[in-house]
Amino acid sequence: MKKITILLLGILVFVACKKVVKTDEVSMEIMEQEAENQSSDWIALFDGTSFDHWRGYLSDSMPPEWSIENGTMVFTPSEEGNKNIITKEKYTNFILSLEWKISEGGNSGIFLGVFEDEKFDVPYQTGLEIQVLDNERHEDAFKNPKFHQAGALYDLVQPKYDVCKPAGQWNLCVIEVNHDINKGSVTLNGTEIVTFPLHGEQWDALVENSKFKGWEGFGKYPTGHIGLQDHSDKVWYRNIKLKIL
Repeated sequence: MKKITILLLGILVFVACKKVVKTDEVSMEIMEQEAENQSSDWIALFDGTSFDHWRGYLSDSMPPEWSIENGTMVFTPSEEGNKNIITKEKYTNFILSLEWKISEGGNSGIFLGVFEDEKFDVPYQTGLEIQVLDNERHEDAFKNPKFHQAGALYDLVQPKYDVCKPAGQWNLCVIEVNHDINKGSVTLNGTEIVTFPLHGEQWDALVENSKFKGWEGFGKYPTGHIGLQDHSDKVWYRNIKLKIL
């Protein structure tokens, strides 16, 4: 009798486990479907096939230094320089997600809130910059505070952690800008490393203690272009997408 009871219990446990697994599989399918539905909220700014959403700063066309290779956006510097690019559209509150990798010893940046005007020669005169850097080799990574390290709000807020991957490897960078709650943030490779205000007394204090003190247009435009920098080093980007908040 005991053997029969144990056998029956074993069968019941086996059946119950199969139901759990089946239920979990259904739950996973539902979650995957929900994720797929939510993906429609994202705007593909670069899908690996065209520069339809981009143009040169102070230009109607793309500089030839920017190309597409195997679905990746590639910047190859030239002697002329100053070949920064910006989005054709302007944005205010958003989440920007992209992947970047930098050449050995390389330096570049991602601009936010760029105001385009001929009196401003380059995007960083108005736009905030999130640093793109080879933390292992570039001298800027070793300065203290770490205001120029990868993921930093350039010259303003240093990263809490160094989670940057080596040169030649892809880094997933997610930047959130929300003027309604006065908060910006940078998440690099799954870790939030920087948070910062976008206006008010705290913001003013940051600028006052930075190289941008007294700059006419710096950080003054809540609505602006997103930009990618020509810093005379080779850099790659892919899977650039944006969600409006």
